[in-house]
Amino acid sequence: MSQRYKIIVEYDGTNLLGWQKQLDGASAQEYLERAVFGFCAQKVEVCGSGRTDAGVHALGQVAHFDLDFVTDTFRIREALNAHLRSMNAPVAVLSVETVDNDFNSRFSAQKRRYIYRITNRKAPLIIDRFRSWWVYVPLNVEKMRQGAQLLLGYHDFTSFRAAKCQAKSPLKTLDKLDISIAGEEILFTVEAKSFLHHQVRNMVGTLKMVGDGHLSPQDISTILESKNRSSAGPTAPAHGLYLDKIFY
Repeated sequence: MSQRYKIIVEYDGTNLLGWQKQLDGASAQEYLERAVFGFCAQKVEVCGSGRTDAGVHALGQVAHFDLDFVTDTFRIREALNAHLRSMNAPVAVLSVETVDNDFNSRFSAQKRRYIYRITNRKAPLIIDRFRSWWVYVPLNVEKMRQGAQLLLGYHDFTSFRAAKCQAKSPLKTLDKLDISIAGEEILFTVEAKSFLHHQVRNMVGTLKMVGDGHLSPQDISTILESKNRSSAGPTAPAHGLYLDKIFY
């Protein structure tokens, strides 16, 4: 009898090629699968709720895997973290729980939340160099908020879609795009059932141009309607992005 386990995972994406296994470098998925094998000598696929790109971090990635036995979830968590530490993996398992075999970390998800961090100051970043996007020109947060409101709802997000995006349709519903200030930091909190490849980073890169005066808030509507990636702003750096939470 097999048992499915759901795990919540945190990782520092700085030196990872992303979530998914790659032939030419380390990934969060590969580290976790090696940790499971080290624990119980079973080769399993650790299935994540979604991919994250190279350099992107995760505070609450969710994944699942199946074992052919049932054991204590505390034991699994401790064993996986011990094996991850032995590999110097920038990955930690925060929790483990048993779930029904029809649970799927990707397809059972109802909503995903990302956080994007900008540090807006003159001095360069040292501690947060690979944790936040350093923008040294002053940003007008109120104008960025006005532009963000125009992205909410159901739209064709072609203008904010990566060229290599594999989604069948550019039509998505953006449920939340809040922008808050905490000292020198500007935080974007973004929620939707699913996102196009680079959608969050492309929206942030475009809103940054609203903040620095290169675009007006009203230009966001024109960019959306153009359905042309070249009309929007640059892709914000990967290291400012965090997969924060998956809702089920």
